[in-house]
Amino acid sequence: MHPIRATARYSRAIHAIAELLGKLKMEAMFVGGAARAAWLDAELSSGAVDVLAVMTAQQKGQVAMMAANRGFRVEREELDATEELDLIPLNWMDEEGEVRVHVLMASNALYGRMVSVGIATELEDRTVKIPRAEDLALMLLMAEDQEAMQHLTSLPEFDLQAFRERLLSIGLGGEAAAE
Repeated sequence: MHPIRATARYSRAIHAIAELLGKLKMEAMFVGGAARAAWLDAELSSGAVDVLAVMTAQQKGQVAMMAANRGFRVEREELDATEELDLIPLNWMDEEGEVRVHVLMASNALYGRMVSVGIATELEDRTVKIPRAEDLALMLLMAEDQEAMQHLTSLPEFDLQAFRERLLSIGLGGEAAAE
């Protein structure tokens, strides 16, 4: 695993959301493109910044309110439309434009465990968490990103047995790991 590499705009967005969630004392980890960038030694330069955070429903409103006061554009209609999805849609804004940020609530035991066992990596001078390789592979499997999953599972540090156990624990069976 490598540090997260990101374009300047994406780096600023990651720093901003990490700082915001840190101020709120929320345990969180970066998933999606940021995690892929670290594990697959790529640069994050497009798409949304996705972060999985452990929070209560009450804290969801705090995130949106504080984000609006810290350089993020928060659309009330988007918040209302995603209320049932445990998602806080934000837009990081700076002089170069906007970066979409999705704060996903770790609303079940699987996500909560993923965040608690996430591993540290670096983005410039900041330490952030990303999922373990096996948890990222599970997310890639659900997203049907076969190419990234195959690359990730070929890494020497990937624990295929642990991945199969995760699949079994959520009822997917070990056969999905063989695909």
